[in-house]
Amino acid sequence: MRTRRGPTAAIQRTAATQRTASTRRRTAAAVLTGVLAAALAVGFADRRAEPAAASPASPGGKDVIVHLFQWPWASIAHECRTVLGPKGFGGVQVSPPQEHVVLPGRGYPWWQDYQPVSYQLSTRRGDRAAFAAMVRTCHAAGVKIYVDAIVNHMAGGASTGPGSGGSTYSHYGYPAVPYGNGDFHHCGRNGNDDIANWGDRWEIQNCELVDLADLRTESSYVRGKLTGYLNDLVSLGVDGFRVDAAKHLPAADLAAIVDPVAGDPYVFAEVIEGGSGEPTPEEYAGIGDVTEFRYGDVVGNAFRDGNLANLGNLASSMRLGSADAVAFVDNHDTQRNGRARLTYKNGSAYALAEAFMIAWPYGVPKVMSSFTFTDPEAGPPRDGSGATSPVDCAGGGWACEHRWRTTANMVGLRNAAAGAGVTNWWSNGGNQIAFGRGGAAYVAFNRGGGSLTRTFQTSLPAGSYCDVMSGDFTAGSCTGTTYQVDTAGQVTATVPASGALALHVNARTSGGGPGPTPTGGSCPTVATSFAVTATTVWGENVYVTGNVAALGNWNPASGLPLSSADYPIWRGTVDLPAGTTVQYKYVKREGGRVVWESDPNRYRTTPTTAPCTVNWTDTWR
Repeated sequence: MRTRRGPTAAIQRTAATQRTASTRRRTAAAVLTGVLAAALAVGFADRRAEPAAASPASPGGKDVIVHLFQWPWASIAHECRTVLGPKGFGGVQVSPPQEHVVLPGRGYPWWQDYQPVSYQLSTRRGDRAAFAAMVRTCHAAGVKIYVDAIVNHMAGGASTGPGSGGSTYSHYGYPAVPYGNGDFHHCGRNGNDDIANWGDRWEIQNCELVDLADLRTESSYVRGKLTGYLNDLVSLGVDGFRVDAAKHLPAADLAAIVDPVAGDPYVFAEVIEGGSGEPTPEEYAGIGDVTEFRYGDVVGNAFRDGNLANLGNLASSMRLGSADAVAFVDNHDTQRNGRARLTYKNGSAYALAEAFMIAWPYGVPKVMSSFTFTDPEAGPPRDGSGATSPVDCAGGGWACEHRWRTTANMVGLRNAAAGAGVTNWWSNGGNQIAFGRGGAAYVAFNRGGGSLTRTFQTSLPAGSYCDVMSGDFTAGSCTGTTYQVDTAGQVTATVPASGALALHVNARTSGGGPGPTPTGGSCPTVATSFAVTATTVWGENVYVTGNVAALGNWNPASGLPLSSADYPIWRGTVDLPAGTTVQYKYVKREGGRVVWESDPNRYRTTPTTAPCTVNWTDTWR
């Protein structure tokens, strides 16, 4: 099967705390008008040359997402509190929380959860109360929740019996919603209504995906039900959605479903790149981010085969720009359908590919955490009734890849380097590479059969650093190897065969050097680095202005000018008062013309204690 399966510009100095639904509808309408106009002009065969609009929302500065595939709600809550929050993960993608079919005759396969029966929150992973408790616990740990949302279809015709919440249903009848026969497409082309011609856009979006009842998402009634489901999740604190099987409904339909949802959820759509005639990833990029399936192919091949040198040009191999992409080495589908170049079963090659993805500044990185399997249709560990067993990462059939040091410790490195571009690239021309992230981090990867020892040139400040690939950094000490970076930014290190080196400024030790960055002292000012991803036309420049004097007191002419050296990322640093909540926005200026980004104002607070630096990373909206 192909998939079973995720504001108006304002010049005033104060802004509403969230975009209104009407504003979001106008935004989506403008995006879709542009998409449709471009499609009519060039056809739908290939839109790679067209610039995609930047996504209207982002996961924020801590952007590493972990997919805790099929994990029960109580286990996710525990993981947020004990692992994900402390390690700095930004969010969790959770499996579909709506009532689904139950298939004991098939051994309770993983994909039963992707056949909705109703929008009640009752699954084999827990009920509504457990789900809400999980969201609260994860938020308290600083971790966001992204729901795998199914809006394209309901159940398959072969599924019978009550759903996971006890609801009755038939292929085209779901009284608990309610949906009836007229709420579904009946394409009538192929006898069983399934998609037969994958080069026919109409069939892809109006016929059934492997017998799954295809919703009439052009219907205002169906749209209202789907929006209501998403709004219910938002009311419980859900922060965003991975839209399952998004290419199977038109971008206009998807926008009409997600745009009225309350607040500003982060949305990313699953769009598998296909052949001529199929919907393209770019069509969905103005609604939210989009899954970049090329990423796993390119990075997976490189680490599988040991050909790393071309990764320095990674962005040129992708279909989507960094501001619109969700990157991944594997996901729950590609693990099982043979498309993934690497999975947890590949050991160190997979671990290094995941570590590279987190270290390299492209897209929003999404790491996989799965259960072990030999049968690609097998469901997660369970009890006799089909309810999913609590997760035990020490055994019991759970892989827990996100806990591997090569993944978990790299999250701290990515957070430390937020907004910093790639510096000091080095390659041996084949299976060994190294690069920095400005003055915040430095990594090296060795897919060779022997160790690599050399003196690397970094941009790190002098000091003693914990190699977080070889050990854990806790309370100023390192359980692994430490390395000394000299005043010229050089470090002599050994990278083991099929291993990696990772140093960053938030893992500096006290032994043998200047010691860790001091903490606890007060800051008179804070060196605040801004980094915004913004596309411009020739002659435009980007500035940041806000409610403090250093940002021009909302006067664009006196705002902080940003450098385009790392275009499309614009950067600048300014000293701001410590312990101050700063409101700001980005503006584009060309001569006397000023374009403000849309509402609301951005709000962030500078720290009061050392280290007296902070990185604020955004995407133009």
